[in-house]
Amino acid sequence: MEYTGSQYIGERQNGRLEGTGEYILPTETRYEGEMKDGAFHGQGTLYFPNGSKYEAQWDSGIALEGKYTFADGLQYEKEKWRYCDGYDRRFYTEICNGLKPAGCSQLTNLDPPRQIPEGCYDCGDGFYDPVSRVVNDYQHRFLRNADDDEHEWIIQTCRKGWDEITGYKPKH
Repeated sequence: MEYTGSQYIGERQNGRLEGTGEYILPTETRYEGEMKDGAFHGQGTLYFPNGSKYEAQWDSGIALEGKYTFADGLQYEKEKWRYCDGYDRRFYTEICNGLKPAGCSQLTNLDPPRQIPEGCYDCGDGFYDPVSRVVNDYQHRFLRNADDDEHEWIIQTCRKGWDEITGYKPKH
């Protein structure tokens, strides 16, 4: 584990990760649950740095069945997913806490929203700099380099760190 930067705290059998334990990845994602022959096996939960979690039944490192819960408590449902669909565009916090008065827009599920560095985009797990093509987490630590597809997706869909006039522009 010294080569991967990971850490394991828990039961071992014949030098192998076996039994109940906590496996911490270098990204600060951590797994708490049952292990067998060095893999997630049995009941276990992945906790992500953003506060979300994935509870699952594992078999030799593969999730057989699980449940994802976002950091704000919203549970993902594959069937009958009604959050932010074509009919109801409210954020989950608006569903739970009610809408703001007219004129007070809520830009993201977080209220107030994160401050995005100038020239960057908020891509959900961090800030994206389109010049360097790097995604850093919200504590400004490196996450990844964006490939061409991710770059295009971020530019087209994510919230910008600057104001931009949209709509009608006179021809002056």
